[in-house]
Amino acid sequence: MKEDKPSIFDLRKEFKRGVLDEREVERNPFDQFNTWFKEAIASEIPEVNAMTLATASNSGRPSARTVLLKQYDDKGFVFFSNYESAKAKEIDENPFAALLFFWEPLERQVRITGRVEKTTVAESFEYFRSRPIDSQLGAWASQQSSVISARSLLEKAFGEMLEKFKNGHIPLPPFWGGYRVLPDEFEFWQGRASRLHDRIQYKGQSGKEWKIARLSP
Repeated sequence: MKEDKPSIFDLRKEFKRGVLDEREVERNPFDQFNTWFKEAIASEIPEVNAMTLATASNSGRPSARTVLLKQYDDKGFVFFSNYESAKAKEIDENPFAALLFFWEPLERQVRITGRVEKTTVAESFEYFRSRPIDSQLGAWASQQSSVISARSLLEKAFGEMLEKFKNGHIPLPPFWGGYRVLPDEFEFWQGRASRLHDRIQYKGQSGKEWKIARLSP
């Protein structure tokens, strides 16, 4: 007899690891993020810099995917992509985005929303040349988000790039580079017992005073 599958209703976890008090958090959300990010690294969370990036078309249709945070400072949060990808087209149409970090072992989430702009070519090149050679070649070989009939075509394109740049000098593709999310809102979420989670919101703009508030869970 086929066993009954477990009920999703029964999948739950009680959060008990920490607290978050609006009277004790950093006054600047970038400093608060830096504190939490360092603690996440120290906790040896796999892919600690993985974040969900949500964008939307000009018609308001949303989409989300996981990307990697590659730089952050008081200006914003940087990731890299093909400038002809689906996410890039949405950013061109609607230059706002949301980021979500979920660090389950610490029972924490961070939500960030704001306007998006491209990084400078110099910033993009600096990161591009730090990537492994195969990743640099992959950026040239992949027409990100375009339909292909078989993986063999992608592998063929990679082989062609390997031959083209066999001298070892791989330039920055003109269609590839960075984006920076310029936050105007942060939310730091700490799981708590009985689903009475701590949610601390920051609203404002970099270089100015941030308004801090506690949100009901």
